[in-house]
Amino acid sequence: MQDAYHPKAVEAAWQDWWEASGFYTCDPKEAEGKSDDEKFVMIIPPPNVTGSLHLGHALTAAVEDTLTRWHRMQGHATLYVPGTDHAGIATQSVVEKMLMKDHNLSRHDLGREKFVEKVWEWKQEYGDRITNQLRSLGSSVDWSRERFTMDDMCSKSVVEAFNQFHEKGFLYRDLRLGNWSCALKSAISDIEVDYIELDGRTFLPVKTHKGNPNDKDGRYEFGTMTSFAYPIENSDEVLVVATTRLETMLGDTAVAVHPEDPRYKHLHGKMLIHPINGRRIPIIQDSVLVDMNLGTGAVKITPAHDPNDYACGKRHNLEFITMLSPDG
Repeated sequence: MQDAYHPKAVEAAWQDWWEASGFYTCDPKEAEGKSDDEKFVMIIPPPNVTGSLHLGHALTAAVEDTLTRWHRMQGHATLYVPGTDHAGIATQSVVEKMLMKDHNLSRHDLGREKFVEKVWEWKQEYGDRITNQLRSLGSSVDWSRERFTMDDMCSKSVVEAFNQFHEKGFLYRDLRLGNWSCALKSAISDIEVDYIELDGRTFLPVKTHKGNPNDKDGRYEFGTMTSFAYPIENSDEVLVVATTRLETMLGDTAVAVHPEDPRYKHLHGKMLIHPINGRRIPIIQDSVLVDMNLGTGAVKITPAHDPNDYACGKRHNLEFITMLSPDG
């Protein structure tokens, strides 16, 4: 007898036998004869295929498996469905790094279809780590129904859901402000964006840029208030605005002032001339966005590049001009 318990030696063959014996499957015909109270179906929250299971996953899997086995012991029609999530941006990033390292190619060099093929190749080679961990845990999932969120069945379900949402008016096409990653060349969700509040002039590194040659640490300057003047149409007067994003002036479609600011009441309804491209820009009144005590009290509005300006642009039906390239 072994002097200690060696799980690999003892448990190695059990999982294969359990799966081969069909202990964790659920017969649809048997389920048809059951009442709703005698049916239990649970889908595992799909972990990202790029990662591996940690202690939190182990705890969740233990609780879910306990519930599943309890229902199965009650004689209920029980189904516990395994699967993994394609992890969108994370998988894309991993595969892109592999392509660049091994072949000196980007996903744009390959094209969409060829890149998706590479993602599938990567998934087939490296994506079994999580499923092997679940097997090691002894989770009583039905492996014959294993799903991957990019497989044909899931993809068809997504298309069907989107079609239903569209037909019901929940889903529609529109121009909206989103988050763009210059490194990934892709839109990303709000949850993947870290916001930093700056109190003033601040130097920060930008990982996707080579570095600022004018700073010994290669950092870039942020949070510096810069003022410039917009000429007022048919007048020698100018309207000075203050901004920390001077480069976005090419996308300005209005300048906002507070309706109660006495300094600018004589300018209500007048137009400005863009000093670079000559576009006519309206002076609008907006009490939501403008703080009379901040800067000059006049705010340049770039609806396509700032969340607050976007909301202002919607309120005043302004033009939305994209002036940044995909690489920022």
